[in-house]
Amino acid sequence: MSVKIIMTPEDIRRTLARIAHEIIERNKTTRHIILIGIHTRGVPLAKRLAANIEEFEHVRVPVGALDISSHRDDLSSLKLQSIIHQTDIPADINDRSIVLVDDVLFTGRSTRAAMDALIDLGRPRSVQLAVLVDRGHRELPIRADYIGKNIPSSRHEEIQVRLAETDGIDEVAIVTPAAERSLEGELGKVG
Repeated sequence: MSVKIIMTPEDIRRTLARIAHEIIERNKTTRHIILIGIHTRGVPLAKRLAANIEEFEHVRVPVGALDISSHRDDLSSLKLQSIIHQTDIPADINDRSIVLVDDVLFTGRSTRAAMDALIDLGRPRSVQLAVLVDRGHRELPIRADYIGKNIPSSRHEEIQVRLAETDGIDEVAIVTPAAERSLEGELGKVG
């Protein structure tokens, strides 16, 4: 297995500051925004974005946490019971601009599940998506409004976002399984 660090703590800090500025600029005012993190790592990212917005605009933006487990299309009900998290939405979402926050955008299925979960809670004015990493390989027509870093990757590679709040360290790594590295080496010899 090969691990390559592609974002350091400083990269993550700068990226979240930039995304916070982009959210402010696009929405003109922060008074109607609610940041909602998708469990697990989207929650601390949403809190960090809110702290940045408060620092820049001197306005506190509500931050919530959304559990999408019951809306996913790839989990059996047996697995579902073991990973249910708390949904905590701090304000009425009706006629508010919701910024969903997640760590990695991949197939789009988690985002679709999050939108389904939101609609169960009310009717937002708009739903925007902020992600730390967009790695491509979409299976659904979903795109992020705010992207920290585009990281082209193969389907066999894994993007691991580690945050101090959940993992004790801030970094983003791309992990290549040993089997794929061997195949790449063999293909390189042929060409």
